Amino acid sequence: MLISIIIFFIIFGVLVISHEGGHFLIAKANGIRVNEFSVGMGPELFKKQKGDTLYTIRLLPIGGACIFDGMDGLEEQKGEPDEHSFLKANVWSRIATVLAGPLFNFLLAFLLALIVTGFSVWDFPVVSGVMKDSAAQEAGLKEGDTILSMNGEKIHLAQEATLISQLNSDGEVLDIIYERDGQKYTTSLTPKYSQSDKRYYMGVYIGKAGTVTGAKVVPYAGYMVQYYLKATYKSLIMLVEGKLGKDAVSGPVGMVKMVDDTYEEAKPYGLPSVALTMLDLAILLSVNLGVMNLLPIPALDGGRLVFLLVEVVRGKPVPPDKEGLVHLAGMVALMALMVFVMFNDITKFFR
Repeated sequence: MLISIIIFFIIFGVLVISHEGGHFLIAKANGIRVNEFSVGMGPELFKKQKGDTLYTIRLLPIGGACIFDGMDGLEEQKGEPDEHSFLKANVWSRIATVLAGPLFNFLLAFLLALIVTGFSVWDFPVVSGVMKDSAAQEAGLKEGDTILSMNGEKIHLAQEATLISQLNSDGEVLDIIYERDGQKYTTSLTPKYSQSDKRYYMGVYIGKAGTVTGAKVVPYAGYMVQYYLKATYKSLIMLVEGKLGKDAVSGPVGMVKMVDDTYEEAKPYGLPSVALTMLDLAILLSVNLGVMNLLPIPALDGGRLVFLLVEVVRGKPVPPDKEGLVHLAGMVALMALMVFVMFNDITKFFR
């Protein structure tokens, strides 16, 4: 568990530095003063002032912050803003600065995916087995068929087909395009319900190990990031619809357990396998962090973007004090959610 905790802190640090670093770099490029660049929250463990910015490492691994001068609106209320205040920057400069955090998370995920794709096995969407009397058999699928698309979504990775099947909680018909002996075919598959598992199954095994080499690594790395992006936003939709329970949400404690479980699974295969598996997990978490921060929730980047877009439409900003109150309420709600999630994560260790 100690090793898993260390790995978690490394992954957490990289993800937060990437996210807040995106805000930092674009803010500086637009002449916006950054008062503090923080990794973690809570009491300070380390701090160093360099130029206008205070760099800090804080105790609790539950986030980070890039605090821009004037972002809370206090300077404007005091009548002390200057040209380096966040509030005085062009609205499009502010939008770019806020967007930069999530976008840098997606960029980090892509860079890590280049490494994972180039040095690990790719799971191609090839049918490796068909269950007897299954929906797949009735639809005409056979071993060796390559799945090209499902319900209009292009498939490049076996897990993409599996994801669509797993999230098909209503047993909707799946329109499939596949390739056999160089020819393309179409079929419709109606998943069958399993009383024991309480879910619908296609009745097919998908996955054929292979490697991706040369220039193909670049687009396939993009396919990997795309897969995690789909998995994240589709899971969020199901969570909102009540199709996923509270255990589907994890905070730092849950992430430690996730790292530990992943580490234990990869450890028997040696250090290279552990490294690639942890990089794969970091890709997932980086995409998750990017998507979560784009949600239109007060105090998150997405919430701030909503106010900035309102400013674009209105031609003038929302009063800073009113926006600040909304973000404060959002922060309180997020903290309450974090406490709930942390408690739920802790209980997972004893199940």
